Amino acid sequence: MIPALEVIAPGLHTTVQDRGRIGYQDIGVPPSGPLDRISFNLANALVGNPPATPALEMLLQGPTLKVIAESVRIALAGCSAGIEIRSGNARTIPAGRSVRLVRDEVFRIGALRDSVCAYLAIEGGPDVPLVLGSASTYVRGAIGGLQGRRLQAGDSVPLKLAGADGRDEHALPRQFDLALDQSIRVVLGPQVDHFTDGAVKTFLSSEYTVSTQADRMGYRLAGPALVHAKGYDIVSDGIVTGAIQVPGSGLPIVLMVDHQTIGGYPKIATVISADIPVIGRRKPGRSIRFVAVGMHEAEQLRKDQEAAISEFISRIV
Repeated sequence: MIPALEVIAPGLHTTVQDRGRIGYQDIGVPPSGPLDRISFNLANALVGNPPATPALEMLLQGPTLKVIAESVRIALAGCSAGIEIRSGNARTIPAGRSVRLVRDEVFRIGALRDSVCAYLAIEGGPDVPLVLGSASTYVRGAIGGLQGRRLQAGDSVPLKLAGADGRDEHALPRQFDLALDQSIRVVLGPQVDHFTDGAVKTFLSSEYTVSTQADRMGYRLAGPALVHAKGYDIVSDGIVTGAIQVPGSGLPIVLMVDHQTIGGYPKIATVISADIPVIGRRKPGRSIRFVAVGMHEAEQLRKDQEAAISEFISRIV
């Protein structure tokens, strides 16, 4: 029997993601990968996986799964929910801690509560084929993961390992700060000249809210409209994760990991790479404020963040 996790209930939107599909935007394929790469890395570290090992990304509500293997080791990161083990020795394992389960045990991850996304890592990872060098699911393109789609009831997610040894379990040294109220830092541009001075001031001084029109492709924001100085159509150019487009409505759209690869709306700013995971956790209805930083400061912030996360992982107990 192939070791697997049987999907009893799939959750709202559960997909396989790894670090992403890098190097194919020139042929129209976005990077995909996790909305919150930090929580993705923490989950993998808890079960002893290399950082790029595929994991399950859950949006808003997680799945109910059954172990079809001798044993598995799993860990949840990125939210304040827990792993509810519903058979055998029923118990709840909080996020930030690994646990070993045995054949036929059933577990559930319910509402994620504070964050829009969270990650379930499995020791060894899911055994899914690579597409263009990545296991990440890109649902709009129907590639990667499990048949290029989100999980469905009745699916079996094949696993690389048939069993997990009986070693001690791992836990984060403390609860990880999801920074749900942190301002989002941006570098202005590349088309900031397409907006009035007043629009830039409004963008940096106003509070926006993540609307219900938010998914892995982009977060549409509700709040004060921004006035274009040169119209809202430009010659289509390349898009990066974190680019903030402003269409004719004047309302910003933050482009996320499944973004289109070119776009014809001016971009007032770009979220710095260190803050992509921070904004990626924001649920519809949560507020966002933007603050401008320079490019060199943005680079240093990412370096500092990587060092801090590595140090945090080194203190797993």
